[in-house]
Amino acid sequence: MTNKKTLVLGASENSSRYSNMAIRRLTDKGYPVIAIGNKKGKVNNVEIITEQVVDKDIDTVTLYLNPTNQKPYYDYILSLKPRRIIFNPGTENDELERLALKEGINVLESCTLVMLSTGQY
Repeated sequence: MTNKKTLVLGASENSSRYSNMAIRRLTDKGYPVIAIGNKKGKVNNVEIITEQVVDKDIDTVTLYLNPTNQKPYYDYILSLKPRRIIFNPGTENDELERLALKEGINVLESCTLVMLSTGQY
């Protein structure tokens, strides 16, 4: 069991969505997950919530929102002071990356699913 808590931003109950696959893969590997989406739901016993919860114990934020939909979350993401932010394919965002780097947050343009399957997570 690992204590690297991951926030999945853009979570979906739709099992064909990458955010859903990431939640399942993370929980299968024992990672604690917080899932935030635009609709409440549940994936692998993880509640998808719609509000921005304050948790000072977030190691990784993995993004499944396009850059436009990320904007309302900038301050929230930065306030969590995660160790790293993973920009999954299609979520790359120079503006948020610059803000994160300024705060000393590691930025990765990568794929959470690939990182998990290759042991790089």
